[in-house]
Amino acid sequence: MSLNPLWTPINQQTNLYRFQKHLEEKLGKSFPDYVSFHKFSVEENEVFWREWLLESGFRLSVKPTQILETGNHFAKSKWFPGALYNFAENLLEGGEPNQEAIVFYNEDGTIQRLTYRELKIEVSKLQKHLITLGVKKGDRVVGIVPNAPISTIGMLATTSLGAIWSSASPDFGVKGILDRFEQILPKVILTVESYFFKGKKISIVDKLEEVSQALASSKNSEFIQTIVYEFIEPIKDFGKIKNPIRYQEINPAYNSNIEYTAISFSDPVYIMFSSGTTGLPKCIVQGGGVLLNHTKELSLHCNLSRGDKFFYYTTCGWMMWNWSQSVLSLGATLYQFDGNPFYTNWETLWSMAEKENIQVFGTSAKYLSVLEEENISIISKYSLPNLKVILSTGSPLPVSGFQYVYEKIKKDIQLSSISGGTDLNGCFALGNPNLPVFAGQIQCKGLGMDVQVFDDMGKSVVGEKGELVCPTPFPSMPLYFWNDESGAKYKSAYFETYDNIWCHGDFASITAENGVIIYGRSDATLNPGGVRIGTADIYSVVTKIPEIKDSVIIGQDYKDDVRVILFVVLADGIQLDEKLINKIKNQIKLETSPRHVPSLILDVPEIPYTVNGKKVEIAVKQTVAGLEVKNKNALANPTALDFFKNRKELML
Repeated sequence: MSLNPLWTPINQQTNLYRFQKHLEEKLGKSFPDYVSFHKFSVEENEVFWREWLLESGFRLSVKPTQILETGNHFAKSKWFPGALYNFAENLLEGGEPNQEAIVFYNEDGTIQRLTYRELKIEVSKLQKHLITLGVKKGDRVVGIVPNAPISTIGMLATTSLGAIWSSASPDFGVKGILDRFEQILPKVILTVESYFFKGKKISIVDKLEEVSQALASSKNSEFIQTIVYEFIEPIKDFGKIKNPIRYQEINPAYNSNIEYTAISFSDPVYIMFSSGTTGLPKCIVQGGGVLLNHTKELSLHCNLSRGDKFFYYTTCGWMMWNWSQSVLSLGATLYQFDGNPFYTNWETLWSMAEKENIQVFGTSAKYLSVLEEENISIISKYSLPNLKVILSTGSPLPVSGFQYVYEKIKKDIQLSSISGGTDLNGCFALGNPNLPVFAGQIQCKGLGMDVQVFDDMGKSVVGEKGELVCPTPFPSMPLYFWNDESGAKYKSAYFETYDNIWCHGDFASITAENGVIIYGRSDATLNPGGVRIGTADIYSVVTKIPEIKDSVIIGQDYKDDVRVILFVVLADGIQLDEKLINKIKNQIKLETSPRHVPSLILDVPEIPYTVNGKKVEIAVKQTVAGLEVKNKNALANPTALDFFKNRKELML
């Protein structure tokens, strides 16, 4: 059965097209379509990544001796051995001095603009201060910062020295911050005194007292200073914050001269943290391959060019913050927003997008689903003439979400649902400016990423659901996990299911259109009667039922099998009676299959989410089973789990 596309590109003269033609001419090859180009990029991945390294303008101080040094295991492979570069240099030297590098909108309406020259001056100022503190290659500097210029300045000053950057959002709790940063023992904290959310100024001074004191007293601590950037207002009293200094009191830099420390691709740049709820967050160490992969994704798959304007709604505790920073290396303008995207109303982000002529607008599937639920028509008020791409990630975007974007936001738009993860700080599947958009599908596999789907027998399949895997190393793979000298945790995270093959933990399928569908996390996959079912299949139906505001689906072990339980948050004034239950079941049966129909449908007042807006089926499943959820700090609303405890309907 052929599908009708929601969007078909008119202009094929894209960055992707030009790069493809460049390789055809240089290598004497022919790529008649994207499938053949992608096949080349994985079968001859060293050639592909060598050419992208050259074509992308990646700044190297020493060229690599080879492209890929293959180890005796996937995890031991090394990219671009012998090469030297500096991460911050690649970002700071990407744009023209007088071009805007960052434009920041705060929730209170204030706007801050920094040119590339002004950004470099701020980075130079902080870098010189970090040097006086003795920060050097390999040291850790952490940010407890909003998605604002100070976060970018902190990251660039840190990485300019070859030091390692890691960040958390200021709305994280004390334990959530310490669960992350006590593992990596930073030398310096860069933070703010407060932030805005839903119109309220929220001070984090008390939080900083606990965090800085704890980090300073940790075993083997090298902690030196807490740098406090006065974000909302001057700080009157540092209280018990350990070794504080005002950022504004640091000696100013009068020029943009920056000392760039050269590092290898195997040296750490970022430490990222998983947001799982099964224990302490994994400390994922990443290097220069992340930036090379980001530029590929942004330039080729998002068609972002020098001078373009890019926005992604994110916090500094989500990998999309790191991803968005890399637009600077392409000479684009990075737009940042901090606060609630619905304060004071739904127009906040869209008025900014139209006023600033933003070309690429990124957000979460959850944000789009809220707009859809409220039936908000952006198109009726904002024409968004310059907007060419909408990006969505965080969870699978259902078919109705695709339809909503084209009906209520913009008809002529490339809607790119993208999927990857913190682990690779990038995407396995994402958009393509030269391919049509089909409802519910991610447009394509990422170039250079050997994305496949394995069935239960470990066989690569198309048109069937299975495990998303990557048999071939890629540049943005983690270097290692922090405090994992043997590599056991790293191998356990990705290589236990298949020998020497990266298993990502997503339940997925490759479509007849060569797109990708993600059905949810494999560990949340339902298995009634031995048949694997992705939770996204059921969500895609439930989201269209007007009586339901939100939902979460789990499988419960029951009588030597698994039964499907659907928890729903009802719309105002709606009761969960037999009539509504039958309606929900019939709709799911009609649009999916009888196996998808829940055994039980129960109402709850709230669904738990991570701080990055992802539903936590596993945490709900653990709670229902009477198990302890170990890392509740990963949740934005951990008390919501209480609604799933000791439900008499679920007693076995």
